Amino acid sequence: MKTLYLVRHAKSSWDEANQSDFERTLNERGANDAAAMAKLLSKKNVKPELIISSPAARALLTAEIFAEELKYLAKNILTDERIYEATMRELTSVVRGIDDKHHTAIMFGHNPGITNFANLLGSEYLSALPTCAIVGLKLGIDSWSEVERYCGKTFFFDYPKKHVK
Repeated sequence: MKTLYLVRHAKSSWDEANQSDFERTLNERGANDAAAMAKLLSKKNVKPELIISSPAARALLTAEIFAEELKYLAKNILTDERIYEATMRELTSVVRGIDDKHHTAIMFGHNPGITNFANLLGSEYLSALPTCAIVGLKLGIDSWSEVERYCGKTFFFDYPKKHVK
């Protein structure tokens, strides 16, 4: 059994008109939301053996915030350009490439790809992952190379606005 968490990047900043989409970083709310959601996983004793992220600034910064809270060395975060503007085939390929020594992995990406991928693998339909949403999937596989449609059970879904009082 493998466990995969899918995380949509936190809220990004639109302050820099000259910045490309790829370069956009997090705004203050995004950084705060990422820290809060990372704490939530930490309280659930989630210990990723691998963190993979889109290299886009907002996704990578979200991954780094999670890594710090989850006691995962930021220098060990793998980036994969296939996650940025990804198709289902590309995301599947990324996951199938995970070394089987890892049992728990977290992938940081973007919509619509990350929502579609959660729906492709999971047992629950999710209409759209809000920023910094987390989906946890228990995959009924022994090897990451076996990842395929509906191989997972959605066991966790949370997002920052769920905690706003």
